[in-house]
Amino acid sequence: MGTKSVGLRRLHAATAAGLGMVAGVIAAVAAQRGTLDAINRRLERLEEQAGNQQRANLAMQQRQHWELLSKAIDDPELAEVLVHYGVPVSDQRRRQYLFANALYTNLLCYYRIGNLTLDEFFMHARGMFQNPHVRGYWEATRNHRASLKGTEEGELSELIDDLLEQLDDADSDEWWVVGTPPTDT
Repeated sequence: MGTKSVGLRRLHAATAAGLGMVAGVIAAVAAQRGTLDAINRRLERLEEQAGNQQRANLAMQQRQHWELLSKAIDDPELAEVLVHYGVPVSDQRRRQYLFANALYTNLLCYYRIGNLTLDEFFMHARGMFQNPHVRGYWEATRNHRASLKGTEEGELSELIDDLLEQLDDADSDEWWVVGTPPTDT
């Protein structure tokens, strides 16, 4: 019997040691899980900060763009440096085109920073391009947009080109219903 008792004690000791090791492993895993959760929360905050910084950078760029356009609108000599349309335009037409550029760039910026969905961008563009001066600007800058292929801005300009084609082909004067707004993906 004494032998059984010693063997039983050894089994209990081994079991206790094994349970202690399992408890240690569980505690270590739990501690690592907490660390991983903390790291994930930190990454999420960093991603959010990066998005906020990108939106702030876009807003700053938009402000600088407007300042340059404003100077060019006010000073025909500066306007000649800023843009070339491929055909001669009067000072008045150049100012109108520069302002149309500011309107479009503002719409583009609103979309990029998330203030507009793609559907809303489309609907605002559909209204903006009812103006013949904005359409003239768009046509005069067609060659400029050719270099944007494969970019987000290039895709949006193709969307507008398609919309303008649909507007031109429409049998109705109800321009506000022409074209199918794209869906956000």
